Amino acid sequence: MKAIRIKRIYEPPETSDGTRMLVDRLWPRGIAREEARIDAWIKDAAPSDALRRWYSHDPKKWPEFRARYLTELQQNPAAAELRDRAREAKTLTLLFAAKDAAHNNAVVLREFLEGAAAGKRT
Repeated sequence: MKAIRIKRIYEPPETSDGTRMLVDRLWPRGIAREEARIDAWIKDAAPSDALRRWYSHDPKKWPEFRARYLTELQQNPAAAELRDRAREAKTLTLLFAAKDAAHNNAVVLREFLEGAAAGKRT
């Protein structure tokens, strides 16, 4: 894996995106599947419904959300599948729907994948 990027799914696809994977549990509103141009939808690698609802995109809860989500990822078989697919990609773009580009599950997933690629335990 060369690079892991994150991008809102509402931004237009680009050839530089490489492999495009949607990493949200719910399909984003207002996006047709053909328009999204995704290579895979790894919804089971997204935060659990309970964690997603608890977090509710509240930036004040970000540090706790990040810690809880990293813990979930270590036990999640879908995260292992995503890690394996990411190793095969030269460039991987994790797609998310949240408005906040700095505080969302794709940010944590990128950290998790980069740590796994470096042999670190997150």
